[in-house]
Amino acid sequence: MKPFVVAALLLSVAVPAHAGDVGIRVVDAAGTPIPDAVVTIHPAAGAPAGRIRFPWKLAMVQKDISFNPSTLIVPVGATVPFPNEDKVRHHVYSFSKPARFEIKLFGRDETRSYTFRTPGAVALGCNIHDRMSGFIKVVDTPFAMKTGADGLSTIRSVTGGRARLTVWHPRLRARDNEVSFDIDVPASGDLAKRIQVALR
Repeated sequence: MKPFVVAALLLSVAVPAHAGDVGIRVVDAAGTPIPDAVVTIHPAAGAPAGRIRFPWKLAMVQKDISFNPSTLIVPVGATVPFPNEDKVRHHVYSFSKPARFEIKLFGRDETRSYTFRTPGAVALGCNIHDRMSGFIKVVDTPFAMKTGADGLSTIRSVTGGRARLTVWHPRLRARDNEVSFDIDVPASGDLAKRIQVALR
């Protein structure tokens, strides 16, 4: 079954010319907010030149026999540390196409790193603890954000004009767990949309 996607324009207010804030609220078929969905925007005019920087820490911590955060957004080319804060050893791996790798046994207070060079979703596991599951979303745009507990993400200062908006979530019922469509970001104003998707 194809995902049911509804996008509704909610508001528009003045902001500096050529850029605006884009607010995206992601909900399921019942209208329940979906946290930890990754929202990305690729402006047709292109993104600002320079290195992509995000305000959050680019690290995937092993703590309490889990990956923290459960989903991490990183830019292409990022070298991500995997610090082990547990009392036990971990063996991190991924079979995902964008990054097939393994970090063999490392113990408490040890850190290993891996460089992610290809955009896409990378599913993580641990060879020792089967219940551990996490995701790294590697992106090639500075306009990216996760949804919070309220299903809302706000991406600041997006280049105005036509753009491609994508929503990804590991349980989203669609090819590659994502849906995309075109939006128009006002050259002077903010944009808000509500997106409804089906989950597995």
